[in-house]
Amino acid sequence: MVEKHLQQAREHVALGGQHIARQREIVAEMTDRGVDATEAIRLLVNFEESQVMHLAHLDRLNAELLALRGERETSISRTTAAS
Repeated sequence: MVEKHLQQAREHVALGGQHIARQREIVAEMTDRGVDATEAIRLLVNFEESQVMHLAHLDRLNAELLALRGERETSISRTTAAS
């Protein structure tokens, strides 16, 4: 289950990165044309803040998966040693 959530989190991070890159292009285009980019910048900031949360979630899931794998290896080692 953790691995499924981890894959979804990776997808969210990748998609978030794409949104940020595109929104930066939009802001630059608007700025170059002399158009008010206030709302576009606000949206970019929202995307960047969301990306920070997505990355934190990804980090938590990675840590959880490592912990679970460590517990499993410890359990296997104990079982093997008890045999």
